[in-house]
Amino acid sequence: MRRLFFIFVISFMLITLPNNHKALAQEAVPDMPKALQVLVDRGAQARYLGKKHGMQGWVTVFKGQEQYYYATPDGKGFLMGLLFDADGTMATVNQVRDLQSQGDGVLDILAVDKKAEPSLEMVKKQTSEEFDYKSPAERMFIDIENSNWIGFGSKNAPVIYSFMDPQCPHCHAFMQDLREGYLDEGLVQVRMIPVGFREETLSQAAFLLASPDSKERWFKYLDGDTNALPAKTTTNTQGVQKNLSLMQAWKFDATPITIYRGKDGKVKLVRGRAGDMNKILADLPSS
Repeated sequence: MRRLFFIFVISFMLITLPNNHKALAQEAVPDMPKALQVLVDRGAQARYLGKKHGMQGWVTVFKGQEQYYYATPDGKGFLMGLLFDADGTMATVNQVRDLQSQGDGVLDILAVDKKAEPSLEMVKKQTSEEFDYKSPAERMFIDIENSNWIGFGSKNAPVIYSFMDPQCPHCHAFMQDLREGYLDEGLVQVRMIPVGFREETLSQAAFLLASPDSKERWFKYLDGDTNALPAKTTTNTQGVQKNLSLMQAWKFDATPITIYRGKDGKVKLVRGRAGDMNKILADLPSS
């Protein structure tokens, strides 16, 4: 029964902020709790469920995992989980059903993986005092580490970060190089930072960032399946916008741009498709 319940809940999942104003035309949408805004900033899709029993409800999906949140009436706290009526009826499921009736299906595809990573990933914030003694390269690397990325390859392998646009041919070629000679052999872990310079690619990058099967979708897209990365205008793009802001802040003006820390401890940067991946691999610290 529990398995059937989760399948039922997932089947009714849909979320995105823009269409929420249409779905709840008779009810003003309140400000999102700050803790949930952290998720949205990292690329989660979120939607307002409405007010029930004095509490404002929200649903989020991040990397295929859905969560339900309810803000307390005083606005000073929130709960995570399902809401029940006094007679035992699952009020949350009814709220999700109401959203489903509005016809927004963007995240019907996304909310499918119950084994996804935890949805509330809290990023350690660096204070201004901590930055005072760091070089520009070190400040940049901290920003890169805290970007919204998707991991490819063995988690135990040396790490490189790379900004990529879904429709950038040089990004495609670079990823194919990595795919064929390095990722499958567990020689390197690529943390792809998706960005988009046009509305279409921005939506594709956001969809990729939120997907529980990002790796499979990306490789299908590289292999010519354009449907693997739909460009949905209703997809929340805030996570990708943060990545773009990071590029702009450090004056990165093209993709791919790859950043890593060498075995000498220094931060290295490669613009464009790497001409000699073996050279980079030799410069990476051993795992």
